[in-house]
Amino acid sequence: MKSLFKGLFLALIASVFMAGCSLDQTSKGSDESSKNSGSTDEKVKIGLSISTLNNPFFVTLKEGAEKKAKEEGIDITTVDAQNDPAKQVSDVEDLIQKGIDVLLINPTDSAAITAAIESANNAGIPVITVDRSAEGGEVVAHIASDNTAGGKMAGEYLAEALGESGKVIELEGIPGSSAARERGKGFNEAIATASGIEVVAKQPANFDRSQGLSVMENLLQSNKDIQAVFAHNDEMALGAVEALKAAGLENVIVVGFDATDDAVKAVEEGTMAATVAQKPDLIGQQAVDTAIQVKKGTKVEKFIPVELELIKK
Repeated sequence: MKSLFKGLFLALIASVFMAGCSLDQTSKGSDESSKNSGSTDEKVKIGLSISTLNNPFFVTLKEGAEKKAKEEGIDITTVDAQNDPAKQVSDVEDLIQKGIDVLLINPTDSAAITAAIESANNAGIPVITVDRSAEGGEVVAHIASDNTAGGKMAGEYLAEALGESGKVIELEGIPGSSAARERGKGFNEAIATASGIEVVAKQPANFDRSQGLSVMENLLQSNKDIQAVFAHNDEMALGAVEALKAAGLENVIVVGFDATDDAVKAVEEGTMAATVAQKPDLIGQQAVDTAIQVKKGTKVEKFIPVELELIKK
């Protein structure tokens, strides 16, 4: 009888031990499965606020960012501010409510965007500025070409093309935007070294082709003896080309900035003399790559430059 009880007791102990092992293995497997599931399902959510998609440059930048996001298997939501600073602030608030992890901003206005950046800061969302910088708020990185250097490149080219002498009109971008401020600064610094060159008129045309056309038409009323035009972007330069053609001034040298497809074609055809080439697709890709690094906790550079190149015939 004792032998029987002893056998039953040992069998019971073995059964409990085996069940415990099984539960432990099941628990470990469940934990491991949960961990794997979490790492697979967790995606970086990026919000991209673009100043305007009515400009081919920013369309290309957007496409570069979205292509990179797709390659990396991450979510990206793009919103178009339509060159309206108030709408851009509202767009960013909406992105924050959607639970984005990183915010990419291409500011319409470098000062007005501060409120939106501060909202993201308060929500604990890292902010990266793209192409145009911001004047306020905490930004972990800025990705852009060196606009001042690009403006200087355009100025030096014009000075050489004019033989250090001539009258120039400058079409400026959106007042308050870093791109307009920096491109104008670089251009005027370069022109200042050529004492025979005079900027006889400058006026904003807000990076827009139709405004470039109308502003140029108005400026030509009292400045028909000009030899060159520098526009802060290609859209305004192409508008200026139309105005010059209509006025019978097709020999005026026109230099733009961005190297959009239309501008490069105009350079090849000889209707534009040159354009400073940025690489918007690369800027977009680099922005997404930087956002991924920031989400991982990797330290990134405060300024990440993208190279420039002068395109001329």
